[in-house]
Amino acid sequence: MAGSDRSQTTRIEWWRVDTAVLHARKQELEVLKRQLDAEQNAILAEINTRGVRGCSGHSTLAAMIYEDFHVTEKEAKARADRVLALYPGPSVGGDPVPPLAPLTAEASAEGAIGGSQIDAIIRTLARIPSFVPEEEVRGGEKILVDLARHAGPRSIARAGRRLLDKLDPDGKEPRNEDPKDVRPELRFVKHRDGTLGLKATLDLETYARLKSDLDPMAKPHKAIDGVRDPRTQAERYGDAFTDYVRLKTTSRNLPGQAGEATHILACDARVRPGVLGTAGEPLDIGRSKRTVSLAQKYALTIRDGGCAFPGCDMPVPRCTAHHIVFWRHHGETKIDNLVLLCTKHHRLIHHSEWKVQIAQDGLPEFTAPAYLDPTGEPRRNTMHLRA
Repeated sequence: MAGSDRSQTTRIEWWRVDTAVLHARKQELEVLKRQLDAEQNAILAEINTRGVRGCSGHSTLAAMIYEDFHVTEKEAKARADRVLALYPGPSVGGDPVPPLAPLTAEASAEGAIGGSQIDAIIRTLARIPSFVPEEEVRGGEKILVDLARHAGPRSIARAGRRLLDKLDPDGKEPRNEDPKDVRPELRFVKHRDGTLGLKATLDLETYARLKSDLDPMAKPHKAIDGVRDPRTQAERYGDAFTDYVRLKTTSRNLPGQAGEATHILACDARVRPGVLGTAGEPLDIGRSKRTVSLAQKYALTIRDGGCAFPGCDMPVPRCTAHHIVFWRHHGETKIDNLVLLCTKHHRLIHHSEWKVQIAQDGLPEFTAPAYLDPTGEPRRNTMHLRA
């Protein structure tokens, strides 16, 4: 339908239009809506690849969609999952992460399939074991995409189960009816989309202990300026588990490398004394090693009181010390080059245009990207101030 005809049709009363025209037009509009969705998804994928979502202060693509489009958390998560599955992700080692469902993306761009059909396809593809050859995966995806062109999500899900039975005939082991007799198992998994994960089977006691530890850590953050915590429940538990592992692996009571806690992050490492405090504790370490000493962590605890990012109320146990001048940029491990940050804001500082510095009074202050705050006015966290 031409542009002028479309404009005229929207102004007339639809009850006057022939039934056949009504049916044809509703189908045309559905294809157009799907094509627009596909175009928007491609834009979101490019934003994700560039890391602009970090520059805007959002921790995840789903959080950005939730805030920018004013949708529910469930819808934001579903839309983000589609984007991440249909398009290549940010490069790892120089090569972009290949999409989980490239054929599905092509059909989506045509306007041939829509949201719930896409979801049914990617749910199946995500469950295909990594040992299945790529050509068999793409062959299975083509079967599902061809079906989706004339079938709904329920039919696609049924076909997906048949496909999984064919590609992974052994399937899951039968369940033990008595959870107390379950043999605990833990597997480290690398998914087809390049993400990493765990698969675990726990006995009832271990499950209960872990859940009771994580529950309080996974509560939503307090609203800041009226904005609720945009994370889904799964994302909150993911962050809680990350913090839980960090807390446990830095405990002196756990075995580690030669009696030391496990060290991964570039901002965390043991140090040798350089400049000493009044009690002989190390406070200025230079570049002997990366992470802070216990004395430095204590000094940062007193100064920052928790995550120093403006508006964040994350307590000290869930924070790590960040090098303001990055270690790889020859930053030193000393108090005036360190700041406490939670996992979310640590990631933000490393992958965005937010800046942090120590002011003349010795306290950390942050500057937002110019497009968020053209004034460049420094910001501080007042959440941890004590009376």
